[in-house]
Amino acid sequence: MAESERHQFFRGIWVTSLGTLASRVLGLVRDMATAALLGLSAGGAMDAFVVAFRIPNLFRRLFGEGALAASYLPMLSARLVGDRNSAWQLASVMLFWLAVLLTALVLAGEALLALLWHFYGGSPDATLLLGLTATMLPYVIFICLAAQLTATLHAIARFSAAALAPALLNVCWLIAAWMIAPRFAPDQRAQAYVLSAAVVVAGIVQWGVLIAALLHGGFRFRYDWAASRDAVWRIARATLPMALGLAITQINTLLDSLIAWGLAGNVAGETIGWWGGAIEYPLTRGAAAAIYYGERFYQFPVGVLGLGVATVIFPLLSRHAARGDHGAIGGDLTLGLRLVLYFALPATAGLVLLAEPIARLMLERGEFTAADSRRAAGVIACYGAGAWAYCGLPVVIRGFYAIGDRITPVRVGALLVAVNLGLNLALIWPFAEAGLALSTAISAALQLCLLLALFSRGVARLDFTRLMRTTCRGVAATALMAVAVGVTLGAIPDTTRPLHLGGRVVLPVLAGAAVFLAFTWLFSADELKLLVRPRDSDKF
Repeated sequence: MAESERHQFFRGIWVTSLGTLASRVLGLVRDMATAALLGLSAGGAMDAFVVAFRIPNLFRRLFGEGALAASYLPMLSARLVGDRNSAWQLASVMLFWLAVLLTALVLAGEALLALLWHFYGGSPDATLLLGLTATMLPYVIFICLAAQLTATLHAIARFSAAALAPALLNVCWLIAAWMIAPRFAPDQRAQAYVLSAAVVVAGIVQWGVLIAALLHGGFRFRYDWAASRDAVWRIARATLPMALGLAITQINTLLDSLIAWGLAGNVAGETIGWWGGAIEYPLTRGAAAAIYYGERFYQFPVGVLGLGVATVIFPLLSRHAARGDHGAIGGDLTLGLRLVLYFALPATAGLVLLAEPIARLMLERGEFTAADSRRAAGVIACYGAGAWAYCGLPVVIRGFYAIGDRITPVRVGALLVAVNLGLNLALIWPFAEAGLALSTAISAALQLCLLLALFSRGVARLDFTRLMRTTCRGVAATALMAVAVGVTLGAIPDTTRPLHLGGRVVLPVLAGAAVFLAFTWLFSADELKLLVRPRDSDKF
């Protein structure tokens, strides 16, 4: 890549990753506050809240993590090169019609929820789930519009506001969990409604901040349907398959949560009435909440590594594709995958080894009990086992979309959704909610391997020799790190004292990070040099 492109690429990685890191840290604090407020299983409020949040959050993942950007950004980038006024026309028309479509979608969703309420309103659990979903559904409008604004900012190489905007959700959520819900809501169900309203407010705030940043970057609203119609239709036709391809892990996690909510009994040993009462529920109340917390922890490395690299590399790959330079596509995609895989491997091992200490330190307070921590830890470990795959997926999928192949990721993803569902039903009985997490991790690993093989064979050759060397170095460094983590963890007493709880997370992490980085430095791992000296990237 050219020097200017290389500088922009690595600067974008740093800005995006640091902004995502700030958001993820605030997200962990928000989850600590939510766990203390609603617990895991008491009353079922947390189960209903997280399942309701999955629905608008799925749209956020679909749009905010790539589908709209993957179809819209290349066309916008091409117009920015030639005629910025034409680019603003396209952005304006997209904003207008996206707002119209999303409003219609939300109104239809609210009508459907009202109909379901009419038929299932007699069940307190169903009523709570439907009410919370209806409260949060307008979030879809603002967060999806924010996704288009983010893509537009990326196209003009303005990453800061887009990277920091997601943290605003956590800020609004924390204000509701710390200051409003405990004081003004009489019980956990009412508190769940307060958190739901905070989600909608956060979407409005995020949209406002991003539109202000875009206006500062020179954007002016210029609606011209005739000039942008063809481009809009091409974007619309491309978005649906892209959304499905990018959202497979999120769809699998949504299925996990729905199964966890639908197949959970109120107490252990309760039989499934609608199945004739001959079979016990494989799960108990709190399973959906455990799935939520497990996902939250594996999303930390995914956001910082996988999405950080994928967000920045996609415009670069799109420019290579526009020039027909498939060699550059293969080389830069290999580079991005090397960065992601090398640093995702220790994150994977850390989540597995420290799952219970993390759950106890981060979640065990207020309404969240020691038994809840053990349940959450099993899910964290099983989800964490697939962190390396979750990080690699958004990067390789961007490679397909850069060259205009929207179908291959969908076909592979559809196959893996079926595989995940089968694994769910097979593993839920022996392993409870941990089986749901494990099935998603296995499916993600299979999906990544299949996509890598198909990309290298049919699109642009990847340098598997370098990828294998990177993986081997990463595995060796991670193995030594795991030993350091295990030794340090064993040396700290396993008690409920705050000093010990904190020490059983912080000290193993520091020891493991020191060993990993020392190995990386001593054995001259290229991946660390790429981040420290990005101008030398052509040497690697």
